[in-house]
Amino acid sequence: MPQQKNFVTMPAQHQNKQPGIESLMNPLPQFEDPNYKGSEKLKGKNILITGGDSGIGRAVSIAFAKEGANIAIAYLDEDGDANETKQHVEQEGVKCVLLPGDLSNEQHCKDIVEETVRQLGSLNVLVNNVAQQYPQQGLEYITAEQLEKTFRINIFSYFHVTKAALSHLKRGDVIINTASIVAYEGNETLIDYSATKGAIVAFTRSLSQSLVQRGIRVNGVAPGPIWTPLIPSSFDEKKVSQFGSNVPMQRPGQPYELAPAYVYLASGDSSYVTGQMIHVNGGVIVNG
Repeated sequence: MPQQKNFVTMPAQHQNKQPGIESLMNPLPQFEDPNYKGSEKLKGKNILITGGDSGIGRAVSIAFAKEGANIAIAYLDEDGDANETKQHVEQEGVKCVLLPGDLSNEQHCKDIVEETVRQLGSLNVLVNNVAQQYPQQGLEYITAEQLEKTFRINIFSYFHVTKAALSHLKRGDVIINTASIVAYEGNETLIDYSATKGAIVAFTRSLSQSLVQRGIRVNGVAPGPIWTPLIPSSFDEKKVSQFGSNVPMQRPGQPYELAPAYVYLASGDSSYVTGQMIHVNGGVIVNG
């Protein structure tokens, strides 16, 4: 396994714009396990991943590509990160489509689905993964503008993209939603963000019940502290340096460590699983 897995804390650092730039991080996140060998579990599948340019989304995109899937990546405007991810995906001999734009806009959410189908031919797996967070010291500091912005990106986009995708998904297809450990534990400085992640858990469970008779499975992954661009672009230098030290494994996770959970949920290996959350969080026990 890559050596950076043994890091306990990260160097103090901060970025001024969300959702952050992966190439500016120190150390760089580990998005690929060199020992991972695909076995064509997703061969010929066409997959749309929101927030797929960096962090968890990049790792998942590459793992899916190793399993034979074509990938469409929706992202805001981090073209450098997106193009690097595309390069890694295409090295696996599959197609990769880049779809920049603002996912807080309902029409754009519809457009990325239609463009995915136009360029790849169909849609088999949707991964709702995009997120932003804006820490505040208390509820009184969360403005109406911030509240709406956080909800539009973190949960409204999941609704809009999924709604647009449903006309293209068929029996055996899959929806995967990225939640967070804060949906279960809460977080004193991420009140609005935690609320959106709790909404994602409820959305996943309810949607799974709605679609089970259509043969479409809906599940999610609830990451713990993962070293992604969202961290230095959200928190101050001190919090970044302590990031991940409060979980039993006493370190932040690397994006590649989540990717197999998404592969499992996207593939036929999880054919009897729907409405569930997989917790990849460094040892925190979650009952719920």
